[in-house]
Amino acid sequence: MTRKPLSPPDPNRRMRGFEAASGFLRDPIRSATETRGFAVTRLLTHWPEVVGEDLARMTRPVKIGHTREGMGATLTLLVASAHAPMVQMQLPRIVEKVNAVYGYRAISRISLTQTAATGFAEGQAEFIAAPKATPAPRPEIVAEARETTAPIADPGLRAALEALAQNILTRRRK
Repeated sequence: MTRKPLSPPDPNRRMRGFEAASGFLRDPIRSATETRGFAVTRLLTHWPEVVGEDLARMTRPVKIGHTREGMGATLTLLVASAHAPMVQMQLPRIVEKVNAVYGYRAISRISLTQTAATGFAEGQAEFIAAPKATPAPRPEIVAEARETTAPIADPGLRAALEALAQNILTRRRK
């Protein structure tokens, strides 16, 4: 029995097995963000981590415009009109945080816009509202749920079943 000689690997094949989906999306995302001036996509993908949750709820980066004078670009932020005065007061802090992502003084100015750069219908931004607080269950429901789960010996299981019983009893009472 003769063996076939080993051939060199195919140069068109990048790796064996599956490739991560992020590898397929890296180039299209980079080209799309670079058309808006974003050299660092982290500014878009991790906006809440860059400026903080409170500012991320009110703002969204739209584009970065570079000037002819040299260093220092202008970052355009989309802001809901009710939040614009509050964001305006925090612009120096936002500039510091954004420049920390770049590692140098890349952004010198921030302009606020209350509509998307593409127009009214196409680029509407959705701002995330604060989560609604759920009301505490009534004491009689808590007592009934505790009484129902009293025979359970495991405290973790008892707590989980008690929460489930409270949810079921609350729905029945409505």
